[in-house]
Amino acid sequence: MTITTKMVKDLRDKTQAGMMDCKKALENTNGDMEKAIDLLRQKGLAVAAKRANRATSEGVVATYIHAGGKLGVMVELGCETDFVAKNDDFREFAKDIAMHIAAANPISINRDDVPAAVIAREKDIFIQQALESDKSEAVKEKMITGKIEKFLAEVALLEQKFVKNDKLSIQDLLNELIGKMGENISVKKFARFQVGVE
Repeated sequence: MTITTKMVKDLRDKTQAGMMDCKKALENTNGDMEKAIDLLRQKGLAVAAKRANRATSEGVVATYIHAGGKLGVMVELGCETDFVAKNDDFREFAKDIAMHIAAANPISINRDDVPAAVIAREKDIFIQQALESDKSEAVKEKMITGKIEKFLAEVALLEQKFVKNDKLSIQDLLNELIGKMGENISVKKFARFQVGVE
C-alpha cells in the first residue's frame, strides 16, 4: 500500500509523533491508522521504560486556578534537560495535569503513596459491605480486593482516567510524552488548594 503525505499528516495530528515515526508506523501496519496509533503508543511505552531511571532535575511548576479563584493546583513536572522544560508540549502537559488534579482530586501520584490509614479506612467500609451480602467467604474476599483495587485506581493520579479523554490514563499520556520528548519525565509533586476545605 502507498503511504500518502496526507495519511502521515493525519497520524501526526492524532498522535503528535514525529513525521518519520508516523511514516514508519504506517508502513509497518500497511496504512492501518488504528494499528499505527497503537504501534506509536507501544513505542512510547518502550522509550518510557528505558528512560525510567534517569534523573529529572529540570522541569516546570505549573498552576491552574479554577474560575472564581476558589480552587487552585500547583504541580511540579520534572524532565532531564531545560531544552525539554522549555518545550511547548511539555508545558502544555504540565498545565493539563494541573487542571486534571483540580477536577479529579487525587490523593497521591501513585498507589504506593496512598497513606495506609486511608486504605485501612476504605477496607473497613468494604468489609462491612461484604459482611452484609449473602455471598460465600471466597466471593466476599474477591469483592473486598476488587473494591480496594478500584479505589486505588481512582485516587492515584497516574492511574486516573484523563478528564479530557477517558480512554487514556495519566500514565498513558505521560508515556506518550516521554516517547515524543525522548527523555524521562515525572510528576514530582502536587498540591491542591480549595477555599473552605482542610
